[in-house]
Amino acid sequence: MRKADLVSIISEKSGVPKVDVLVSLEMFFKEVKASLAKGENVFIRGFGSFVVKKRAKKIGRHIKKNVAIEIPEHFIPSFKPAKIFVDHVKLGKEPEGAAYEEEGEE
Repeated sequence: MRKADLVSIISEKSGVPKVDVLVSLEMFFKEVKASLAKGENVFIRGFGSFVVKKRAKKIGRHIKKNVAIEIPEHFIPSFKPAKIFVDHVKLGKEPEGAAYEEEGEE
């Protein structure tokens, strides 16, 4: 699934125009990136956590030149899914007691 597909699905299910969904999605991505760049983690209950992980400095090898190089310590973004998210993927369906209901189900 691509971002355009996701925007179309959200727009159809929510009744919100595609342009508004796209703007909201882009702002979400922008804010998550900005928070992580500042070193702040982002926690979304029922979905997961976007966190910054520190990688220690290490010695690597430049393969073409066969020379050892030092890779400095650095930070990388990481995502840890919530338990309900993992259960959803394992089962292939919405787990019992889901936080939201599909439109039309009652």
